[in-house]
Amino acid sequence: MGRPDGPRDAAPGGTRVASLGYHEVTDTPRSTGFQRPGAAAFTLTPATFADHLARVTTGPCCPALVTGLDLDRPGRHLLLTFDDGGKSALLVADELSRRGWRGHFFIVTGRVGNRTFLDWSEVRYLRQCGHVVGSHSHTHPDIFRELSPARMREEWRISGSLLAERLGEPCVAASVPGGEISPAVLQSVAEVGMKFLFTVEPDLRPHRVGGCWVLGRCLIKNKMPPSRVGELVQFRGWTRALAIRRLKAIARLSLPLLYRHLVARRVREFDSTHA
Repeated sequence: MGRPDGPRDAAPGGTRVASLGYHEVTDTPRSTGFQRPGAAAFTLTPATFADHLARVTTGPCCPALVTGLDLDRPGRHLLLTFDDGGKSALLVADELSRRGWRGHFFIVTGRVGNRTFLDWSEVRYLRQCGHVVGSHSHTHPDIFRELSPARMREEWRISGSLLAERLGEPCVAASVPGGEISPAVLQSVAEVGMKFLFTVEPDLRPHRVGGCWVLGRCLIKNKMPPSRVGELVQFRGWTRALAIRRLKAIARLSLPLLYRHLVARRVREFDSTHA
């Protein structure tokens, strides 16, 4: 859906942040991340991911960390993010580190230690490599905006507390599971003290809700041509992507029962065991 109404503080007009949102990178999808039909479209092969990283080098910005940016000053920035905390995050982290880059890894803390997800020693490894490690909620509710505000805050608090305890530092960044946002979603993140929230709205313009910066992302699917990634890192094509996203949001909101049915089909687990 479009940027929700509610209290917000826009960044200066010259501030643009191009954030790319990835999930799993692997040749063996059954070995990493969520084992559900909806995950397939977001799983890239290592060869394709390498091609994407090559396109990143053609852009005007090297990948940065959101924690090091001054979003109150005009500027253009590129951020790489990775959701879920599947096992393939280790390969991704090493590929970024090999290039001298850093990324953002958002962990579903309720899945840590499960068969296809990172364990806590591996989560710590990501942080030791210099990457930002943040929350992707505790249980990954798939239509997050339909939760009560209290349940939203509980998801963030549990996940953030676990990450802070295991990493020895506050958890300041998060990404919304399922991507759907609302004023209540944004407010819930601000209320638990997060400083940065990534959505899946492909919007280059950050804005602030309370003390939390809200940053849009373009989700990367495996059918996206690498040339399209090249456009995105050049800060081109974002307006069109946002318009398409908002049109789809209107359809989802106008047909809520159908949308819930489709989500339920996409997130049905292939098996019932995760150990």
